[in-house]
Amino acid sequence: MGTICENLANIRQRIAAAAERAGRDLSDIELLAVSKTFPPEDIQEAVDSGQTLFGENKVQEALSKISLLPPTLRWHLIGQLQSNKIRKILPHVEVIHSVDSLKLASDVNRIATELGLQARIYLEVNVGNEDSKHGFSPENLRSALPQIQELGKLQLQGLMCIPPFTPEVEDSRPFFRALRTLRDELQNGDPATLPQLSMGMSHDFEVAIEEGSNIVRVGSAIFGGRPPKANAIL
Repeated sequence: MGTICENLANIRQRIAAAAERAGRDLSDIELLAVSKTFPPEDIQEAVDSGQTLFGENKVQEALSKISLLPPTLRWHLIGQLQSNKIRKILPHVEVIHSVDSLKLASDVNRIATELGLQARIYLEVNVGNEDSKHGFSPENLRSALPQIQELGKLQLQGLMCIPPFTPEVEDSRPFFRALRTLRDELQNGDPATLPQLSMGMSHDFEVAIEEGSNIVRVGSAIFGGRPPKANAIL
């Protein structure tokens, strides 16, 4: 494993190559550096290498890092969000990737209204129908989307997924394709509806880009391995 600077350069090259293979414009794809469990010093090293967009899983950890790092950085919340923590985190992040129910969407909308904010969100879809993961089922999302679209303080960025983990990268492709197909269906011919896809992590982001991802969430491939309890594939 190289330095954070070297790793970032490598990831950026791989993103560019995947975009070229897919015939996509590189400007349509963002790299979200997943900094959960890593100290501010590591994040600062990534900042020194030109990275400005970071993702955190837990509200308290995110707030502690945001307060210590340059105010010019951009932050997304990618982990599960409890309703009682919406008020704490909403003013400090650009986007929430993990809105996984109509109730949570309604709670975010209510608190955004109270705070005078617009909340940018992705709707998380459980593409693998896994009991261990949160998210809308495709069927539930189809029925809930019209109600979510009526919530005036939400800006729907698109759909997000975490497919079942498999050692073979290609095995993720059908799940990414399924999310894109679902998004295209829900757009109903209007590209402004759910315009983006948040999918792809350290082991499979290239396949995700080939299948249409607009933002890839890469952590361990940039920062290195995590302690066993925190270890994940992001």
